[in-house]
Amino acid sequence: MEKEERCGSKNVTIKSTSSIAEIEEKAEMPEEDLVDIKFRLYDGSDIGPFRYSSASTIETLKERIVFEWPKGKTVLPKVANEIKLISFGKILENDKTVGQCRAPSGELAGMAMVMHAVVQPSLAKTKTGKKMEDSGNLACSCCIM
Repeated sequence: MEKEERCGSKNVTIKSTSSIAEIEEKAEMPEEDLVDIKFRLYDGSDIGPFRYSSASTIETLKERIVFEWPKGKTVLPKVANEIKLISFGKILENDKTVGQCRAPSGELAGMAMVMHAVVQPSLAKTKTGKKMEDSGNLACSCCIM
């Protein structure tokens, strides 16, 4: 079911399957503020392209990558913080927006922006697990009288 409504000076088509966030984003963002982005994985395969608002944060992109990650891959991210996004040679910070990370206007006109997605498991879990294993293997006690 589709319904067309007027929102300010724009006509907005609302589908019954659209979420509220999608409807609000379509109503607020002019076409030039949307960016197509595809994510290149470690093996050369791609996820996307997907269309994002220039105001979307890098953290939002990472959450989408975790959701869309192909199930047959040997490396699987469990949470968004395990993913590092690289664009134009820079590691992107979670609090930055897509608009702050894209190329100067005109360089990618009509093309999807490519970001490299690298999985880097969190070190805290690995170190904690290793310490527990090591503590069970080493047993040394001294008694001085």
